[in-house]
Amino acid sequence: MPSTSSTATVEPGASGASGASGASATPSRPPIATVGLESAPSWLSERLETHADARRAFDEARETFIAGRRIDMGALATSLGVDRTSLFRWVGNRDALLSEVLWSLAMPTLAQAEEAGDEAGLAGAERVAAILTHFVADLNRADYFRQFLRREPARALRLLTTKESEIQRRYLATAEWLVRRDLGETPLGGAIDPASLAYLLVRVSESFTYADLITGDQPSAERARVAFRVLLRAD
Repeated sequence: MPSTSSTATVEPGASGASGASGASATPSRPPIATVGLESAPSWLSERLETHADARRAFDEARETFIAGRRIDMGALATSLGVDRTSLFRWVGNRDALLSEVLWSLAMPTLAQAEEAGDEAGLAGAERVAAILTHFVADLNRADYFRQFLRREPARALRLLTTKESEIQRRYLATAEWLVRRDLGETPLGGAIDPASLAYLLVRVSESFTYADLITGDQPSAERARVAFRVLLRAD
């Protein structure tokens, strides 16, 4: 779930980006970029705040991912000048590391999506639909993210779309935060609660981002936009 910019700086473990620290969001890290991590921190996201070696391993893994290459734990350990045992002690297993790398790229992408919605002067259902559509579009345009999906489809779906996934829990929390902020505690006239609406929005987002892996269809931000707007009664 990456930003299309390889220079994005909002990462797990950064000051003000984790719920474990209790720090409030700063202008460079708006709430939409931090609420997910605050709601579902992990052992590694918290460790990145205080453990320099874990941070060093994470940073190198993140750059490897952005370059479109597979994160290989053996190669990463060698590049860091340590053995695999030390690397696993620093960051946990490969799935844990991949999850934090993916979410570190999702955070600035969400922030960019919200900024675009703000610049358009949108509000309410229009704003929620626009933000989520922009997010899906960015995911579908990011070559290194699509390379990851093609290279490791089963792992990608497991890390990104299952209930055991920290990434999905964070995305759900973000979507619910958007619903409560822009639509209130009784969205759609009270026809559905915020958490249930957020779940549906996330499933729509996933369906049109990972369509090629799920159904063999083409990912489509435009189809996601239509679905978001219908679901939110924006039309």
